[in-house]
Amino acid sequence: MNLAELIPLAFSRLAAGRLRALLTMLGVIIGVGAIVALVSVAQGATSGITNLIEGLGVNLLQISPGASTNGFLRGAAGSATTLTIEDAQALNGVVGVAQIAPQASTVSVVVAGGRNTTTAITGVTPEFASVRAYDVWRGSFITAAELDQGLRVAVVGSATADDLGLGADSVGTRISVGGVPFEVVGILQPKGILDDQVLVPLPALRDYFVAGKSLTAISVSVVHPENIPLTKFQIREILRRRHALAPGAADDFTIIDQAQLLSAFGTITGFLSLLLAGIASISLLVGGIGIMNIMLVSVRERTREIGIRKAVGARGRDILVQFLVEALVLSLTGGIIGVVFGVAASAVIGAIAGWGLNVSPGTVALAVGFSLGVGVVFGVWPARQASRLDPIAALRYE
Repeated sequence: MNLAELIPLAFSRLAAGRLRALLTMLGVIIGVGAIVALVSVAQGATSGITNLIEGLGVNLLQISPGASTNGFLRGAAGSATTLTIEDAQALNGVVGVAQIAPQASTVSVVVAGGRNTTTAITGVTPEFASVRAYDVWRGSFITAAELDQGLRVAVVGSATADDLGLGADSVGTRISVGGVPFEVVGILQPKGILDDQVLVPLPALRDYFVAGKSLTAISVSVVHPENIPLTKFQIREILRRRHALAPGAADDFTIIDQAQLLSAFGTITGFLSLLLAGIASISLLVGGIGIMNIMLVSVRERTREIGIRKAVGARGRDILVQFLVEALVLSLTGGIIGVVFGVAASAVIGAIAGWGLNVSPGTVALAVGFSLGVGVVFGVWPARQASRLDPIAALRYE
């Protein structure tokens, strides 16, 4: 018999024992479905994180105070006050720098009407919007004139606006920030990250909330991505000279670029994908054992049939191929059903998480190929057992 005859025969065998075939395929279905769903979720999470990081700004370098050594302790980024407005101004001459946005932050209670919330209050300059890729939904961003005149104006993040009940008609109204009245001049578009904050002019933040010249961060946008390594090096040298750091001394600041963040998250999610796929593969191993078990039972049940086939001229390899095809049909059918369930689960999880469906053809091909491999590995031994039966003994078997 050729494959064109063996495959329909294998499906007819499955149809004859539908419940047993379904229970046999269950391990493969669960394993393949779990691999597709888990790997797709990991890819979706990676995509979501990548979009969030890219949403922080285009070709962004983020300089934070910290990483300084105090005695035997090394401070984390942001734990020191080593950056000043003069440091930000000194970076204007760096080749490759497009814009610089110094910022300082605190936390305060914001009140609008009868509603209030506690959120971050960030002092910024007009360049902050373009450096950090913020778009204004209603109104306008802080202008240079408002900054120079020391006006008490505020741009509200989308999440904070929702908390305070501010809408499209709220531009021009007043809110209280830490007891100080500010006029709302704009409401930001949601970004999915850093939406819970109120932006005010940097001088106003210093006048009413944070004394001194220290900054919590300096955001730098670079003209071209290929300039980032050189620009980063030049910024580091300038800041080390300004901070009078001795050769060999640790930096008292931290410079992070998007490539570093993306690489770190890519490594973590890649490892998690492999780990989750490995765990899900255990179900495939269990499914393969089930296929081998049912095929061994099938060989015993069909011993007389095998004897008849051999008596009328079937060779051992014909019997081997017949049983191997049946094992492959079992595993492949289970794999296809598993892919359907895996894609459905990925769609549901993606819809809930907000990153949508992220199922790559490579993941589906890998899962189906793995299920076929399981069919071959666990189907060979029963097939060999069937092919080696003595036809006389098989005919006499009851």
